[in-house]
Amino acid sequence: MAHRDDIECWLTDMDGVLVHENDAIPGASEMLAGWEANGIPYLVLTNNSIFTARDLSARLRASGLSVPEERIWTSALATADFLKQQVPGGSAFVIGEAGILTALHDAGFVMTETNPDFVVVGETRTYSFEAITKAIRLINRGARFIITNPDATGPSVEGPLPATGAVAALITKATGREPYVVGKPNPMMFRSALNKIGAHSKKTGMIGDRMDTDIVAGIEAGLHTVLVLTGISDQREIAKYPFRPDEIVDSVADLLPTITGTIKTV
Repeated sequence: MAHRDDIECWLTDMDGVLVHENDAIPGASEMLAGWEANGIPYLVLTNNSIFTARDLSARLRASGLSVPEERIWTSALATADFLKQQVPGGSAFVIGEAGILTALHDAGFVMTETNPDFVVVGETRTYSFEAITKAIRLINRGARFIITNPDATGPSVEGPLPATGAVAALITKATGREPYVVGKPNPMMFRSALNKIGAHSKKTGMIGDRMDTDIVAGIEAGLHTVLVLTGISDQREIAKYPFRPDEIVDSVADLLPTITGTIKTV
């Protein structure tokens, strides 16, 4: 087990770790600035496949956090990276928005409704019965079924919304085909992130707020795991699982200055 002082690279979740709604969590700005100032390789990870890295960089900037777009790794980017390895220059029928569409285009994929290599389902707020029906028929004809993330619901001001996992369940029921999930908790997303920054699992830490995605995937990828209590998980939630993170802290503020080399100011 690596000690925090031995960690040379960091991965961190976004929502619940760096931001809550549109507000920066205390300590997040100092942590990010410390990583940048000290040349510490890092990536901000998110299962959200709706937005591009540029969109998310702008969102974080509006919250007072400076994260260059090249420091953001989404489930959409991880999915495109995986599919490019599977079928270089392949084709896909996509249910999703700019995040996954842009990532696949940049990976050299062609979007088509005619005999695609893959049916890819990502996050969207405009699921259509017509598109879902088309996805079902294409999968039945042999297209491979991929989803960017398994989340069954997503947040909104009015309450939970059906998300990728819920739509995937509908398609699975109609086709009898289970999707391959690229995003968390699949440790593949972490491995692709490690490859992007040239990091080794034994020298990399993962900061997250969810036991069922961030922490379990971090453990399976061989990372030093840190759970913060500013998001989904609390002590009661932690007790439900048979595994434990390497560290549990109240927030990223409690990690300063150990992981940045900066002075704690929060």
